[in-house]
Amino acid sequence: MDFILFKAASNKTKQILTDFLTKGHERSIKAKKNILASFIIKGLSIVISLILVPLTINYINPTQYGIWLTLSSIVAWFSFFDIGFGNGLRNKFAEAIAKGQEELARIYVSTTYAILCIIISVVLILFLLINPYLDWSRLLNTTQKMAGELSILAEIVFIFFCLRFIFQMVTTVLTANQEPAKASFFDFLGSLFSLIVIFILTKTTSGNLIYLGIALSFTPVLVLVASSLWFYSHDYKRFAPSIKYVKFGYARNLMSLGLKFFIIQIAALVLFNTDNIIVTQLFGPKEVTTFYVAFKLFSVVTMIFSIITTPLWSAYTDAFANNDFEWIKTTLLKMKKIWVLLIIFTILILMISPWIFKWWLGNNVEIPFALSIAMSIYVVVGIWQTIHVYLLNGIGKIKLQLYMVIISGVINIPLAIFLGKKFGLVGITLTGTLLFLLMGIIFSIQTKKIINNKANGIWNK
Repeated sequence: MDFILFKAASNKTKQILTDFLTKGHERSIKAKKNILASFIIKGLSIVISLILVPLTINYINPTQYGIWLTLSSIVAWFSFFDIGFGNGLRNKFAEAIAKGQEELARIYVSTTYAILCIIISVVLILFLLINPYLDWSRLLNTTQKMAGELSILAEIVFIFFCLRFIFQMVTTVLTANQEPAKASFFDFLGSLFSLIVIFILTKTTSGNLIYLGIALSFTPVLVLVASSLWFYSHDYKRFAPSIKYVKFGYARNLMSLGLKFFIIQIAALVLFNTDNIIVTQLFGPKEVTTFYVAFKLFSVVTMIFSIITTPLWSAYTDAFANNDFEWIKTTLLKMKKIWVLLIIFTILILMISPWIFKWWLGNNVEIPFALSIAMSIYVVVGIWQTIHVYLLNGIGKIKLQLYMVIISGVINIPLAIFLGKKFGLVGITLTGTLLFLLMGIIFSIQTKKIINNKANGIWNK
């Protein structure tokens, strides 16, 4: 009898899953399949990233780990040198595919690769010339005796960053074609190989920042190179970058939208990649580890939401190109319901966070509960504004976002320093929360106006 009931329940579950993946608009079906696959892949990536934190801290120490995190944040600033071409390609590629213009899509891909290769080559040469004169020990607020080691580390990290800068464009193409699960698989492999290499390092060497930098920088690049070669010679052969299809005249089409994305990227870097630098200057590298670990736990919620929303950017582009506003409205409503569920999940994590940190990190890092509260609020508010940003990005209505992100970027650093001095790490977290709240309110108003065909002036640009 029990077996019969179990079999009936199993069949029912299978039917529900089948209906979920096969019923609805073709655009929705594709998005749901990618979301399900991404949950599995990114779920594994989250587990690996959580294992990496204590493993890495034990390999070096909390202070050195804070140095590594801050250096990584500084190098990440150079990602803005794509001048918005990545996001421009994402929208233009999706539009071309929606209209059945595959050759145009290949032109966009080839032209973007060519332009980015030229840009990053110049940037790399300039960095290699300037790096010997940079005092990394002062930039990272550490002892002068580490200056030589940090200079070598910065050079290694930057070289691999430049390679990743180019080869990660394959993930942009996959995501633009509403296949982000495949792009997520690259991140999973990169994290897995990094975990394996660092585990080997813990058994064969003593803590070494240079070895750590090579392990965490080289493995993702290796995965992206192999993946690019595979996809552009198989499933995406018709979109493979080729000198024949490089047409710099099309750069203007990419740049018309890409320039706005470029400015948004710069401001976003100030918002998201300066916190570690501010923390290390105000409180020292060790507190960067405390700040990052607290963020890392609650970012699990953000990662879950990202899995759901990533396929929607290009899906919104497709829906808007086909004037399917009903689908957009229905999807937005579903995202808001998911947001409510994630609030409950965030509260649950907050309640058990002291036990999670103890089990996860032992006595290596102490996380104040006040910081956990601040991070939980930051995540909830951040997700709310992301719901609307993804739609606005997908349909290219980003002029208001451009202004808001610039204003937030200008305010962020002085406000974070002021609140940081008053409230410590909680104050720095509060800065991002307040800015997210302001942008979330404005972008939700803009979204409502657009989908109800009532947007005029700046609201519709």
